Amino acid sequence: MHVDPERPHANQLIRILAFTMVLSSMSATMFNIVLPEMSKDFQLSFAQVSWVSSIYMLIYAIGSVIYGKLADTYKLKNLLTFGLLLFFVGSMVGLASQAYWMVLLGRILQASGAAVIPATAMIIPVRYFPAETRGRALGITATGLAIGSAIGPIVSALMVSVFHWRWLFFIPLVILFTLPLYRKYLGDEQGQGGKIDWLGGGLLAGTVALLLLAVTQGGWIYATGSLILFILFMIRIKAAKAPFVQPRLFRNAGYSVGLTLGVFIVSIGYALPFLTPQLLADVHRLEPGWIGFIMVPGAVVTAFLGRTGGKLADTKGTSYLFYAASSLLIAGFVLLSSFAWVSPIGIALILILGNVGQMFMQISLSKTISLSLPKEQTGVGMGLFSLLNFLSGAIATGIYGKAVDVGATHAWNPLNTDQGASTYSNIYVILAAVQLGILLLYAVQFGRNARRTPELQATGSKG
Repeated sequence: MHVDPERPHANQLIRILAFTMVLSSMSATMFNIVLPEMSKDFQLSFAQVSWVSSIYMLIYAIGSVIYGKLADTYKLKNLLTFGLLLFFVGSMVGLASQAYWMVLLGRILQASGAAVIPATAMIIPVRYFPAETRGRALGITATGLAIGSAIGPIVSALMVSVFHWRWLFFIPLVILFTLPLYRKYLGDEQGQGGKIDWLGGGLLAGTVALLLLAVTQGGWIYATGSLILFILFMIRIKAAKAPFVQPRLFRNAGYSVGLTLGVFIVSIGYALPFLTPQLLADVHRLEPGWIGFIMVPGAVVTAFLGRTGGKLADTKGTSYLFYAASSLLIAGFVLLSSFAWVSPIGIALILILGNVGQMFMQISLSKTISLSLPKEQTGVGMGLFSLLNFLSGAIATGIYGKAVDVGATHAWNPLNTDQGASTYSNIYVILAAVQLGILLLYAVQFGRNARRTPELQATGSKG
């Protein structure tokens, strides 16, 4: 892969980063299947123990943008060292936990350290690869993410079948072996220094935290608090001399449109890993272990095609990859809506279309947004993109969960012949329609750039 001649270790870094992404994505999801067991051990409700996952994702989301901002000021290798060592401390606390509060503390510390990884995954391709090969680099990191998602449930199930669930804290510690390599290959780039607007960062963190609480726990108090903090955050970034987020970042039309599209795209994509297990449990009556195996083929094929998606972004352009991804997603949602009642093997095959489409979409959008940013804003800009990914996914899962609870009295899709699958069928119909709307909007806004090279597209987006 062609790299920046001033960055001779770029290829080594992207491979190390892909391995790190595998372990990171495993750590984020592998506790999900042991929540019922935790509930029994600590005599807590499922809603209470679900915070083991929720609080991790909350801090992971907020931390990713904070590390992104810090990376514009401090050496990335030092931030990685701090983050991975903090992750180690959290894992040790979790391993030694004898009470629920210790489990939560371990997950909080883990997430506070691991949040450096998604920020790094956005920064290294931007800093170390030129525009013409950046798509391939993003494809490799997306492959690592897909592999981790594929093997996470299996590794977790195998581990808890032999050892206590606390040993799940131990598996991600393998990530520490990457630290010497990062320190060897990362350069000593350092920003201009200056003060960090911690007040602005705190207001942003509070906005996100209360918004997630409003979605997951309900209640207007959280929503009102989130709105108040957001207003204060907007006032702060306009008044501060060195704001946490430069307001001019949002005056970048290409970046702002990319973020907006990203919110809807990621929200739609989260339907696949969130709704499908519920469909398989409610309609097909599968046990958790079998559900995990049904989800594996889609993730494996996605991992295999990750680099292909990156190459398409570089050779055919991001618009080409966007159209291809949209077609795969629409086809996947239409098939799931029409045949939600087919055998689990059929569901597994349909998921391949959706998972590959979502991964291609992520590569296309990541490269488009990265090319729209000036170099000095790549850290915080890509960090905000990562934050919105997690935030929109969390909100979307809350909406999907409520939709499933409400249910459906009849099916909108005449091809769906199972009344029990009507709720899921109707949701997939809506998602296919929304994805079609996104595709049409993209064609209207960027259609004229479809035949242009990625570099010319980036130039146009900055204008």
